[in-house]
Amino acid sequence: MRLAEAITRLIDCFYLKPLRPILPLQTFRYAACGGMNMVLDAVWYFVIYNFIVAHRFFDLGFVILSPHIASMILVFPITFFNGFWLNRHVAFRHSPLTGKTQLFRYALSIGGSLLLTYAGLKFFVEVCHVWPTPSKLLTTVITVVYSYLAAKYFTFRGAESC
Repeated sequence: MRLAEAITRLIDCFYLKPLRPILPLQTFRYAACGGMNMVLDAVWYFVIYNFIVAHRFFDLGFVILSPHIASMILVFPITFFNGFWLNRHVAFRHSPLTGKTQLFRYALSIGGSLLLTYAGLKFFVEVCHVWPTPSKLLTTVITVVYSYLAAKYFTFRGAESC
């Protein structure tokens, strides 16, 4: 897998000597992959919210989606598969679990992240009246610790430290 190897080598270039004693390589790679996916998520969210959803509410007949929630739903498949690929092939590439098992577990752990994101968006946008894009960034920060622990100890359990 050439692309994964290139991304891994690029990430490893930034794993500098001062970080090595305090941050394991696998955690650093996970953080880098998560950072890339978070930037992709924020960019797509901004584009979809402002230009595709265009600040409109969506009446689906059985529920009305607010613009920030509709945007989150549209961004989800992009970052879901991108995040899974990066974690599987870069951060936790030596996991003994099959890809099918990893994908199922990843879907479960992301379900938890999605619930945290939904609750965070509802809280920050509708209760605290923070703009949707900064609210999305805040909720993403909240889910980072949960996501790492779920990936390391559940989704890609048994992955050797690099």
